[in-house]
Amino acid sequence: MKIGLIYSFNTIKTSKNAEKIKKAFGKDFDIEMVNVEEIDEKSFLSFDNMLLGVPTWFDGELPNYWDEFMPAIEQLKLKGKKVALFGLGDQVGYPENFVDAIGLLAIALEERGAKVIGLTSPEGYTFERSVALRDGKFLGLPLDIENQAALTDERIKAWVEQLKKEF
Repeated sequence: MKIGLIYSFNTIKTSKNAEKIKKAFGKDFDIEMVNVEEIDEKSFLSFDNMLLGVPTWFDGELPNYWDEFMPAIEQLKLKGKKVALFGLGDQVGYPENFVDAIGLLAIALEERGAKVIGLTSPEGYTFERSVALRDGKFLGLPLDIENQAALTDERIKAWVEQLKKEF
């Protein structure tokens, strides 16, 4: 199964965790690493299954490279696409908008027909609000390497095992 792992190659923390995610999938899955800063609509649509890395910037914003691709996303038809999101956030420094970028991207993709998979429990996180939280679940995998780095590998492993069943 071919899966596009789309994130910014220029972000050290997201890149490091994207590599961990790819490794956790093992050899049974064909994971293609794609730099979101160089993607176009055609290559985005070439994947039926996608993993998207999206850290939250500032006070709950998408990073520039995802924000700049949003007008293209808003024109796409994504019915039949499965998308799993992971994102970095800081629940202590930004508790009022923890991993909002996951939610912002998930909403935009769902509005175009994509199915968001890989929902996770908020158990073990401490925050006030998050756009990424819906019906008691995160719309992807939050990673807080600033405050909970020791939990990252375990969270990635469990999430990837879940995704192997959902893809």
